[in-house]
Amino acid sequence: MATTTAPNPKVNHIGLPILEYRGGKSTLCAGCGHNAISERIIDALYEMGVEPESVMKMSGIGCSSKSPAYFLSRSHSFNSVHGRMAAVSTGAMLANHQLLTLGISGDGDTASIGMGGFVHLMRRNLPMIYIIENNGVYGLTKGQFSATADIGSKLKTGVINDLPAIDTCSLAIQLGATFVGRSFSGDKKQLLAMLKAAISHKGTVLLDVISPCVTFNDHEGSTKSYKFMQENDEPINEVGFVPSFEDIDVDYDSGEVRDVTMHDGSSLRLRKLREDYDPTDKINSVHTLMEAQANGEVLTGVFYIETEKPTFIDQLHIVDVPLGQQPESVTKPSREVFEKLMNNLK
Repeated sequence: MATTTAPNPKVNHIGLPILEYRGGKSTLCAGCGHNAISERIIDALYEMGVEPESVMKMSGIGCSSKSPAYFLSRSHSFNSVHGRMAAVSTGAMLANHQLLTLGISGDGDTASIGMGGFVHLMRRNLPMIYIIENNGVYGLTKGQFSATADIGSKLKTGVINDLPAIDTCSLAIQLGATFVGRSFSGDKKQLLAMLKAAISHKGTVLLDVISPCVTFNDHEGSTKSYKFMQENDEPINEVGFVPSFEDIDVDYDSGEVRDVTMHDGSSLRLRKLREDYDPTDKINSVHTLMEAQANGEVLTGVFYIETEKPTFIDQLHIVDVPLGQQPESVTKPSREVFEKLMNNLK
């Protein structure tokens, strides 16, 4: 009897199949937007050919912070306490800045208890990707409004939110982040392109991803629901991405196209959908976001990008070999140096 062999799995340009980028089975609710984000992260890392062991996954507490368990099972991972992901990530990156740092947080973990850490991470331009899985509610504590819930939005219980939302994107731009954008978990094409560009960026990336909570915030009156986003999503640009290792021309039918060269030689290609929009103009970017918020619009796309600003690692002049890999003979001061230091403190 003839035997057949299973075909070899498709691999990326570093020879790994997509299976190597997956994690455990999700325990989140079926249909949760967070699961779609995890799938796009898997796709982006696979297509960019990132070694799983070269990634550091950081998270805090909340439904969003469970997500890192569902991708890259071979990578480094740390689940910090509530609101402390930014601070822990900063320390971890100073110890080993050669790892690609991917932080997953939520609107509660970031915009409430973690706001202090978020603010300082953004202003330092730490080279990491910070993803907010934004559903506007506290999903682990029965769906109360979070600080990103839009004014006038309604809970399933009928309660109306009467407080203005914190816009993490406009805040990040003002503070100093160098790649800021917003997407929707249901927009596979846009989110994937933005994640791939984020991987090639050297600096702080802030991606605010609207991610509907099917249990507490996917009903009529919610501004973070699938239906609301599908009806009110207004992209400011069409995002394309050409990795440095691919010779592919992205075709656009009309509108001005702007190419931004990334640090690894890749190209972020943005086609204008708004005639006056320039993603390198910080003041205009903040103005556009504030205007949209006042008009009740939900803008998505790349709002701001700057590729020349030094990162926190550059500013500290940290040596190439990570501090965590330096021998004790280098990191431990001699007795003479220690005594001199102590005398200076008297």
